[in-house]
Amino acid sequence: MNRDKTLLLIIVREIDFIIGIIANLDEATFLSSEIAQRAAVMTLINIGEKVKDLSVDFKAGHSDIPWKQISGIRDMAAHTYLKLNFSRIWETITVDLPDLKTKISAII
Repeated sequence: MNRDKTLLLIIVREIDFIIGIIANLDEATFLSSEIAQRAAVMTLINIGEKVKDLSVDFKAGHSDIPWKQISGIRDMAAHTYLKLNFSRIWETITVDLPDLKTKISAII
C-alpha cells in the first residue's frame, strides 16, 4: 500500500472517530462540552497533520479537496486554541468532514 493511501485511511479513521464522539450530541450540547470540543480539536489537528504528510503530487492530482484549508485548520487549532469559534468547529465536523470522507473514500 502506498504512503498516500495509508494516510488517507488514517484520515478516514479520524473522521469516523469524531463523528462517533458527536453522534448523540446537538450543537448546544457540543458547545457546552469541553471534552467533546477538545476531542474535536485534537481530531482536526490529527487530520491536518496527515494532510500535510500527503505527497505534493497526490494533492495536486486531487485539487477538488481543500488541502490547504484543512492544514490551515490544524494550524489554527494548534496555535490559537483559545480563540477558536466552536460553532464553526461544529459546522466543520458535521458538514465538512462527512464531505471530506466521501471524497477520500471515492479515491481509496
